Amino acid sequence: MHRESTGSAFAKTYRLTRLVHLERHDRIAEAIHREKVLKRWRRHWKIRLIEEQNPDWRNLAGELPYE
Repeated sequence: MHRESTGSAFAKTYRLTRLVHLERHDRIAEAIHREKVLKRWRRHWKIRLIEEQNPDWRNLAGELPYE
């Protein structure tokens, strides 16, 4: 959806087309909590997190399970 700009308004506004960070959670409440925590992080902390797990910044969208 992001690649076609039909996802979130944020992704469309900023023309975000790649998924470079991905975390899996067993419960939706855990995922929402983690997202809220990450939103409070400074930009350079987020970049370091991405580069530790995905140093080439490759698109991880193909790794998403579609159910």
